[in-house]
Amino acid sequence: MKRTISTLLKLSVAVTLLAAFSFNGVAGSAPRITKEELKSMLGNAKLVIVDVRRSKDWNASEYKIKDAVRVDPDPRKVDSWASSYGKDRTIVVYCA
Repeated sequence: MKRTISTLLKLSVAVTLLAAFSFNGVAGSAPRITKEELKSMLGNAKLVIVDVRRSKDWNASEYKIKDAVRVDPDPRKVDSWASSYGKDRTIVVYCA
């Protein structure tokens, strides 16, 4: 039960965060990309990778995406960090 709630929370946070931005000119669109697609984007100055995993999960993970920005996954705090990125940036939200 806790795992289901955790998964639903992660999905909810990701959807909330993605809805805050405009991707490919379509507001609210949240396309998925593969890890290969993300790898090809690394090094792009307009790319921002936002890691919204819970602190417990982030701290326990041996894998972290280089240069990813770690933010609080609380959907109520999106505005506190989202406004620091321009609309010309490509935002990739990582929550797995």
